[in-house]
Amino acid sequence: MYEGAVQDLIDELGRLPGVGPKSAQRLAFHLLQTEAADAQRLADAITRVKATVRFCTRCWNIAEAELCRVCRDERRDGSVLCVVEEPRDVIAIERTQEFRGRYHVLGGAISPIDGVGPDQLHVKELLARLDDETIEELILAMNPNVEGEATASYLSRLISPLGVRVTRLASGLPVGGDLDYADEVTLGRAFSGRRDV
Repeated sequence: MYEGAVQDLIDELGRLPGVGPKSAQRLAFHLLQTEAADAQRLADAITRVKATVRFCTRCWNIAEAELCRVCRDERRDGSVLCVVEEPRDVIAIERTQEFRGRYHVLGGAISPIDGVGPDQLHVKELLARLDDETIEELILAMNPNVEGEATASYLSRLISPLGVRVTRLASGLPVGGDLDYADEVTLGRAFSGRRDV
């Protein structure tokens, strides 16, 4: 235990996701050794992001205006909607430069063990968009885990009867991977998602 302000800093840093007690202590001591101007820039950036960043009123991505950068871009294909769990998933997909449609951020995934059901996600807003916009294809880009699969399955059953084409991102073997290291589920998905060459 340290005194006052140092312990308070360690405690606050330790509340960040993925930062354990040792990492929090290491970060706190790094900040103590940093120039005052550098520490102030960090504090200013945190204050600014909390004051100016909000969620897009259309897709729930992060934004500094009413609509996010993607929703404001008239060149995007409004007939294709990619549904993701979190705003960071939008960034991951955008880095590929393969997708030119629009997004809808659910704000998480269905996880009964964590008390997260469809009502805690932006599902109603998604259905409203399907009503208001001319969407022809809905791409489900959930994480390939139990919660992501449950969310994708739920949305597929909910939306398929509406006449919108519902697709799922392919999953399978990573580039550079070895077959003998792949688990059965991943290898099975690679077989079911195979395509002509």
